[in-house]
Amino acid sequence: MSAADGWTRRAALGGGAALLLGGTAAARQARAVRCAAGDFIGTHEGGLRVFRGIRYGRAARFRAPVAVALPGRRVAADAFGPVCPQTGPYGPQDEDCLFLNIWTAEADARARKPVMLYIHGGAYSNGSVTDPMNDGRHIAGRGDAVVVTVNHRLNAFGYAYLARLDPRFPDSGNAGQLDLILALRWVRANIAAFGGDPGRVMVFGQSGGGAKIATMMGMEAAQGLFHRAATMSGQQVTASGPMNATARARALLARLGVGERDLSPLLTMPAARIVEGLAATDPVLGGGLYMGPVLDMTWLTRHPFWPDANPLGARVPMMLGNTHDETRAFIGPDSPRVRGLNWDNLAERMAPELKVDILPEWVVAQFRARYPAYGPLDVFYAATTAGRSWRGQVEEAEARARAGVPGWVYQVDFASRTDPARGAFHTMDIPLVFATLDAPGSQTGTGEDARAASRAMQDAFCRFAASGEAAWPRYTLETRATMIFDAASRVENDPRRWERELFARVPYVQPGT
Repeated sequence: MSAADGWTRRAALGGGAALLLGGTAAARQARAVRCAAGDFIGTHEGGLRVFRGIRYGRAARFRAPVAVALPGRRVAADAFGPVCPQTGPYGPQDEDCLFLNIWTAEADARARKPVMLYIHGGAYSNGSVTDPMNDGRHIAGRGDAVVVTVNHRLNAFGYAYLARLDPRFPDSGNAGQLDLILALRWVRANIAAFGGDPGRVMVFGQSGGGAKIATMMGMEAAQGLFHRAATMSGQQVTASGPMNATARARALLARLGVGERDLSPLLTMPAARIVEGLAATDPVLGGGLYMGPVLDMTWLTRHPFWPDANPLGARVPMMLGNTHDETRAFIGPDSPRVRGLNWDNLAERMAPELKVDILPEWVVAQFRARYPAYGPLDVFYAATTAGRSWRGQVEEAEARARAGVPGWVYQVDFASRTDPARGAFHTMDIPLVFATLDAPGSQTGTGEDARAASRAMQDAFCRFAASGEAAWPRYTLETRATMIFDAASRVENDPRRWERELFARVPYVQPGT
């Protein structure tokens, strides 16, 4: 059964990706896992029990989600649910996308294994946990944890802030966050039946997934639902302000031809048309519309890491990581931004990519003096990574260190084996943590060096999920201990001190704020 065919059947039944009994032969033959939400029939795969497409909620457009449970009903969970409408390649797409997936080696309530719940990247606009690199079989196959992956609403469906324009949509600016919180509530109520310990839930996420986690750490509604957090190249120092978020909503409406005095057309407009509206010019940043968590003073009442680490998240041990060459993923070596790059045009081209208000000519001069062997392209990527993509992690790690709460920092130096010019680019840590080295999109290669880096990362994440402690020293302002993940991993103190201190001269504001 293809994913598309499965969705057709699901829609006809009025269910979600989790079908009432009558799915594939493998599902029919499997023993059900009974929990409060229903009796789920997954599949047997390589010694694992796998459950795909379990519905955890429903949501009307731009409104908070509501839980879904079918207690005592036998439900087939053998195909991924749809993903949120977006411009990305994932499908099938439908705004009815609140589904989760589970991999477990021991679907027995007595197992009490730590739970690792993954939130995908793609900023707040696109992405899906159905990507093969996010497959949980290797982590669960080791028997170290029960793995859960979650899809939720994105872009305008999850984060268009309409509350100041129409009182019918008070939760619209943080609906995507509320989806994730609802999924965590589902895990708390049901995961024991799948062998998981609801008292040891680790959330981990890459890029936008990490940013969503950083945001949830400061949301009262998420308190107590997870007990460790690991962010992979994803930070949220400050949230979107309500005035900027309203300006972005107005830009969306203008693009869609909807007057702000009556938003009713938005409720019946095809989802694909709303996605097209995201091509409106962002009134704050330029480019396509940014939509992310909003400081709405209801669900999010202060910034996650400004002016300090939100005390709500202080009780949660946190591991923060980035890759050495983040921006080599966003700005390819063949892109117009760097094609023909030389010392004369470097500052001009680099300036908009730094994302902080700093004199670019001065930055170039500083990097040239510090690293005389660097060429223009090397300086471009090093400076934009340090000033744009890594800076948020520094802010969060420093804030937690000042607060004296547990935090650990890592850096991925393992570079692409299939495209060396990309270095250790953004997303490099996904296949290393999941051990999906041979999945489409992975650039790790499958050699022993990649397997060694992957073992080190997977061991670190599984240990953290189990104990809330990493295997290297905590990040403090005295040492800034950092685990460097590579073919041969090691701990270094303050490994990028010079870059950290250079950009600390100017205030950091989260892009999108």
